[in-house]
Amino acid sequence: MLAKMTVKNQLTLPKAVATRFSGVEYFDVSTDGASIVLRPLQRSRADEVRERLAQMDIGEQDVAAAVKWARETPRP
Repeated sequence: MLAKMTVKNQLTLPKAVATRFSGVEYFDVSTDGASIVLRPLQRSRADEVRERLAQMDIGEQDVAAAVKWARETPRP
């Protein structure tokens, strides 16, 4: 299989390779001598939480206010 580098230094992975990593958006890129090594990165749970908070329109100020409230509220 071949992948051609564009003038903008972009590579398109062959379909046979890309389909093995469906759902992967990011790859860790490194070199190993004369080779390029791509390692798929899975989304972290933190990314999922951030996305869900954004969907609920909960921002950083809301989270800070909730933490402040929780710290100031007396416990039984």
